[in-house]
Amino acid sequence: MPQSNVQAAPGKKLQVILCWHMHQPDYREYLHGEYVLPWTYLHATKDYTDMAFHLEQHPESRAVVNFVPILIEQLQDYEQQFDSGDIRDTLLKMLRHEHLDELDDAGRQHILDACFKSNHTKMLQPYRAYQHLFDLQKMVEGHGRENVTYLSGQYLADLLVWYHLVWMGESVRRSSETVARLMTKGSQFTYAERMELFDQIGTIIAGIVPRYRKLVERGQIEISSTPYNHPIMPLLLDFAAARESEPNAPLPQAAQYPGGMARVHAHLSNAIESHKQNFGAAPNGMWPSEGGVSRATLKLMAEHGCEWTATGQAVLANSLLREMNDNPLPGTSGYLYKPYLVETGGNPVYCFFRDDRLSDKVGFEYAKWKGDDAAADFVHHLEEILRHSPGEEDPVVTVILDGENAWEYYPYNAYYFLSELYSRLENHPDIRTTTFHECVQGLSDPKSHVTASKLQQLVAGSWVYGTFSTWIGSPEKNRGWDLLCEAKRSYDFVMASGRLSDEDKRLATEQLADCEGSDWFWWFGDYNSALSVASFDSLFRRNLSNLYALLKLTPPLELQHVISVGSGAPATGGAMRRSEGV
Repeated sequence: MPQSNVQAAPGKKLQVILCWHMHQPDYREYLHGEYVLPWTYLHATKDYTDMAFHLEQHPESRAVVNFVPILIEQLQDYEQQFDSGDIRDTLLKMLRHEHLDELDDAGRQHILDACFKSNHTKMLQPYRAYQHLFDLQKMVEGHGRENVTYLSGQYLADLLVWYHLVWMGESVRRSSETVARLMTKGSQFTYAERMELFDQIGTIIAGIVPRYRKLVERGQIEISSTPYNHPIMPLLLDFAAARESEPNAPLPQAAQYPGGMARVHAHLSNAIESHKQNFGAAPNGMWPSEGGVSRATLKLMAEHGCEWTATGQAVLANSLLREMNDNPLPGTSGYLYKPYLVETGGNPVYCFFRDDRLSDKVGFEYAKWKGDDAAADFVHHLEEILRHSPGEEDPVVTVILDGENAWEYYPYNAYYFLSELYSRLENHPDIRTTTFHECVQGLSDPKSHVTASKLQQLVAGSWVYGTFSTWIGSPEKNRGWDLLCEAKRSYDFVMASGRLSDEDKRLATEQLADCEGSDWFWWFGDYNSALSVASFDSLFRRNLSNLYALLKLTPPLELQHVISVGSGAPATGGAMRRSEGV
């Protein structure tokens, strides 16, 4: 794509903030400590390692990496598992199981169910040996699931190895002798080779947090945080917050989430303490779970020392429309590309708003492009923003999206796109990558070309559509909230009764925090895939049942009934969503 002729004022630059959100919910079953789903460690070997690699290879590039504390906790838990040898993840156990011929039908079926979960176009079809294993599985399945007995231990070994190989980051494939050798061999993997791969996974996981810590220490990235277990704070504080952007949104039967204020304080306090332990200091700001904001939420974040936060473009549009009494907004460059100061009654908070179009192009469109063309298009859009920006101030463009879920839809885990993108940005004469904290600090510098506007109104909403409809308002989502509210009332009663030991209280509180996460409500809905909805529906109900058990109570029978059934085929499997309803 040809470079555009940037005609901005002399000395004027465009500042771009790339914020990569690293998030996985807690996949542990708390009564036994077992991992029900493997996504945390698989994204570590594929995505968290590759994203660190690209930053390491482009030391002049700046970025923000947002780590959800419950994700960090799980990574550290996996590291401890590898150190102790006490593996509590079923799939990892299978990888190092020496005699796979001895597995019962349930164990064999678990491997078959788990080891083809990926984007087949980019992660299965390019590998002939892995495709052959898939074809064999389909042939056996065609004769009935009971025929898994006929699959040999060697077949299961090869399948386990290939699944973990395709979940390796491209940077690992290019640097690891073990991975390269196994991919070249293709089949007939020995137990010793499986253990080599197992050890490689442990080494990658152990290096994740230290690698990002080094990037912070050399001043290249800012690491931000999120409330500990990724709850949607505005809804914990007040279900009616959903009606600020959707006045007719149906709400749960429960009027409020019991004790929501205290729970939000707990998630914020725990997140900040975790950040101090892992990265040496409190975070300067937070990407609130799902970009969920309200004026009450920002007030609490300010009380916990956050100088900045960020959310979706539609939240800004809704807020400005209210300020302007529904008069039309100016052009995008006139209002989107700057930070906003929001008064909270205490310390003010600077709020940044993502460019939905650019963020969605990375998340959903560029995977279909050649890497260099996609990077050129991205930079071209930035140049056009700079060229059309009014006044003398530097525009600030904020791009925020998942740092893990998009890349499996790109060739080579987006290796060429990200390499080219960072190279073009760090070498561009009119574009400067920066961080939220650096941008806020620069506002007090009289030489800074960035200015902030005051936002008098703040309409509660999220990064998806500017509403909370992804998490509340449908019968299934509201039922999930009512089940959680009922469990929370039981929790409050038992905690006040003095029946539990301190350890039991701690375990029950940790389980409650998991149940408050946003992911359960995200997946409820027939527009999501049946397999994903079933997995998260089952785990949510199991978590609630475990909470009752930890409280020494009998779980209600209602938890035995499915909340939601999926039947859709959403883009990227539903793990990401476009910010606009298109």
